[in-house]
This record gives sequence, structure tokens and C-alpha cells, in this order.
Amino acid sequence: MNPFTERVVTIIKSIPPGHVMTYGQIAKLAGSPRGARQVVRILHSMSEKYNLPWHRVINSKGEIGFKDEASMFEQITALENEGIEFKLGNRIHLVKYIFDPDINK
Repeated sequence: MNPFTERVVTIIKSIPPGHVMTYGQIAKLAGSPRGARQVVRILHSMSEKYNLPWHRVINSKGEIGFKDEASMFEQITALENEGIEFKLGNRIHLVKYIFDPDINK
């Protein structure tokens, strides 16, 4: 596994229940500020293998990134089960639920 991928996996595993991080936030912390799409690929290909809490990663608008209803519903349900409230459909109050490892140490 390359160093960026390893850092991304470690960061995603560190997101506690009831919190989220954005694709871009993870990419920046992992050392590639423009690597949000790579974070998406890592989540897609490695979530099951590394038991990643994929549902805790959302886009920078505080929205679920999935377009298909089944996947969107699965992610919303998983986050609601952790206490995250949704407003305006598939959007959360990002400031309220964002996890920042630097602040939350």
C-alpha cells in the first residue's frame, strides 16, 4: 500500500461515531490537498477489506455523495443511528458534526 493510501485508511478509521469528515479534508490531512477523488477511490476499493467506516465520509457541502437511493438510504441510516441529524434531505450541519483530529485530540 502506498503511503498516501495508508494515511487515508488510518484517518478514516479514526473518525469516531457521530462525526464525519469530508473527502477533501481527509486528502489534505493525508498529504494531498487535491486528492479528494483518490479518497473516493480508496473508500470504494478498500472499505470492506479494511472495515472502514465509509458512511462517515461525506462531501464538502455536508451532503451524501451517493446518487442511487439505496446507497444514500444506507448511509443516512448508518449516520442517524450514530446520532447525526439530517436537514434538507441528505444534508447535515457540517460544522456541528465535523471531526477535526487536530482539535479533537
